[in-house]
Amino acid sequence: MQIHPEKDLSVEAFYKLVTDENQLVFVDFFATWCEPCKFLDEILEELAPRVATTTRFVKLDIDEHPALQKEFTIMSVPTLMIFRKRKQVWRMAGFGLAKEMEEIILNL
Repeated sequence: MQIHPEKDLSVEAFYKLVTDENQLVFVDFFATWCEPCKFLDEILEELAPRVATTTRFVKLDIDEHPALQKEFTIMSVPTLMIFRKRKQVWRMAGFGLAKEMEEIILNL
């Protein structure tokens, strides 16, 4: 399952996107120049199908979305967040293994 980056997403549109009542929204703040972010892509592609019924995945390039980078005080990439009903319920700078992130999702 390939996760494509969002394009031209305003802060308002982002909040609308994470308002889903039925799914968690897993957000990957990344940059095209970030080597660890490229490695994370493989991990998320492994994880996404395992939690697809409960979680939507969104990728946001911080260089294309400076307003969102500022809104969430993204100081390093990758930064991962999970939202439930518009509220941030988990955040991590860096990344972990697919199994570890799956357990986090299942416990939220």
